[in-house]
Amino acid sequence: MTLPVPSSQTIRFLALGDSYTIGESVPEYERWPNQLAALIKSSPQFWGTVGGVEVTIIARSGWTTSELWEGIPSNQPQGEYDLVSLLIGVNNQYRGYDINEYREEFRLLLEQAIQYSGGRPGHVIVLSIPDWGVTPFASGRDREKIANDIDAFNLINLEESQKVRVHYVDVTPVSRQTVNDPALVAADGLHPSGKMYAEWAKLALPIATRILE
Repeated sequence: MTLPVPSSQTIRFLALGDSYTIGESVPEYERWPNQLAALIKSSPQFWGTVGGVEVTIIARSGWTTSELWEGIPSNQPQGEYDLVSLLIGVNNQYRGYDINEYREEFRLLLEQAIQYSGGRPGHVIVLSIPDWGVTPFASGRDREKIANDIDAFNLINLEESQKVRVHYVDVTPVSRQTVNDPALVAADGLHPSGKMYAEWAKLALPIATRILE
């Protein structure tokens, strides 16, 4: 008896964010969304069923929540995505923007992300903001204040994520391991290295596979 060959499909993954999503200072294949895509494709449960993972990134270094909101329409994402991620807010914190304004703008972006997933909150993953205060770039700055600010912003994006029941991946603790492992920082002394992004992808993988199974 000949078993039918399973049909393969292409998974559509939309990643929204800033420099942490576009992968400032690392090659394309080391960006965390691209590394997650590679992990998904190589996962045993998807062998023979997933032909590939199409990654669309709408992100730019320096973007705040409002700038991401303004930048999305010009990129014109089309159709429904199987997986949507959102990681935004570090530039709001860095520029000293109002934290309540961040809540309102993050909520709008989260609603937009859910729309791109076909109205399925369970297909959306929010990542926490990493702590740039532990990087060499932050030398001479008030690292404790930066950490406290980052925690405050992350409390907001966690609360808003829980309200609409999207998934949440906390990458902040692993970002703080930079103090013990310089290889987790890119050559610019500020952004994550491919090694750090690999850790983020590993954290997101169990959720992504549950979503896609």
